[in-house]
Amino acid sequence: MSEDKKLVEMSANELREAIAMYREKARKAEMLGVINEYEVYQRKALIAESYLVDPDRIVIGKVYRLIGADAAYFKVERIKGVFAWGFRLNGDAHEEGIPLSLLQLD
Repeated sequence: MSEDKKLVEMSANELREAIAMYREKARKAEMLGVINEYEVYQRKALIAESYLVDPDRIVIGKVYRLIGADAAYFKVERIKGVFAWGFRLNGDAHEEGIPLSLLQLD
């Protein structure tokens, strides 16, 4: 994987390699106790995974469960790039964007 190549320009295989690299860097940062670096690499992996999600599978107006959050749901109002914009159910009623990879599609 080329460090200079943007995620949007990568093939599915290159994206998978980037995700693996980010997860490994996150694991190492966690072992060293560098929490902010760990969180950055986790977020980069989530965004890279979002490029592997087909946005046509997401239905505007539908409520999806959020992966990794207990009983958290998100209503999709629109999609822009690799982010779904909308509102968390039982949230504080402000619109937010989340990576597509966080939506439970199945």
